[in-house]
Amino acid sequence: MIPQSYFKILITSILIVTFSENAMAQNATLTVNTDSKITQLLELKKNLEKENKLADGYTIQLYYGELDKANQVLHKYRSNYSNWPASIGYETPNFKVWAGNFTSRIEAERALIEIQKNFSSAFILKPERRK
Repeated sequence: MIPQSYFKILITSILIVTFSENAMAQNATLTVNTDSKITQLLELKKNLEKENKLADGYTIQLYYGELDKANQVLHKYRSNYSNWPASIGYETPNFKVWAGNFTSRIEAERALIEIQKNFSSAFILKPERRK
């Protein structure tokens, strides 16, 4: 025969285990409210990165000088290369044509070898981050 004190302890233990599972269980619902402009901002950031406006890595400079010649160089570059984006920037008093947005120096050097076949004066530079 089981003593009454053991019986009380057994019943209490069973109740504690049973109710602690229910007490520890959590049910949650997550609702995320996002502004529709977030998608537009992400698209804008993506485009700026393609145009080297947010560059943190390396780029290849093809030309530095007058706007007419910069447009010619950009057109020639785009007709020969579609692998890397290119854009014209302005730094007083000249325009410059940059190609590519490379995260590593080695990646930029590989592209430079290919680009120098048509643009012998091209070189790699690490632009300062624009603020």
